[in-house]
Amino acid sequence: MSINPREFIETLIKRIDFTQEDRAILKSQADWGKQIAPDMADHFYSYLGSDPEMSSILNGTEERIHRLHKTFIEWFNEMFIGIDDWGNDYSERRWRIGLVHVKIGIGPQHVVPAMATVIHEVGKRLEADGKDQTLLDALSKICMIDLAFIDQAYIEVSSAAIIQETGWTEALFKRMVTTSVR
Repeated sequence: MSINPREFIETLIKRIDFTQEDRAILKSQADWGKQIAPDMADHFYSYLGSDPEMSSILNGTEERIHRLHKTFIEWFNEMFIGIDDWGNDYSERRWRIGLVHVKIGIGPQHVVPAMATVIHEVGKRLEADGKDQTLLDALSKICMIDLAFIDQAYIEVSSAAIIQETGWTEALFKRMVTTSVR
């Protein structure tokens, strides 16, 4: 079970209606996004750090929190610029970010509420800076797309591990999952 990141983002773009107008709005505000990115990283990691389980993961090595903070700033900026107009490079990078979340144990149950905190803080900053609501709408859409990559990474890695360990076929695994929901 492995996704094609480019096909995945194209599907998500259609599902969430991430339009050319949304892209133009984000690109036009890239400097503002770059300016607020460190503050948003602070909010994100402050929220995550308040959870004992996440705090131990974030501070697992001496350099980890610093590295993650820097990566968050890059990620936040990339949502505004789209790297390659939210195409191949963007989707491949989002997939790798999802896999890193899996590897270090930052699960969706942590990332989703932390992202909600960031979106809330962006909204407050947007209002304080006199920015238009359409910017928050566009940023919220791309945040949800990015979150879907993290969620999907967990699904793909977990499924692949179960299939490998059990020797089941992908079809058997899918059938067992779908028929076990009551």
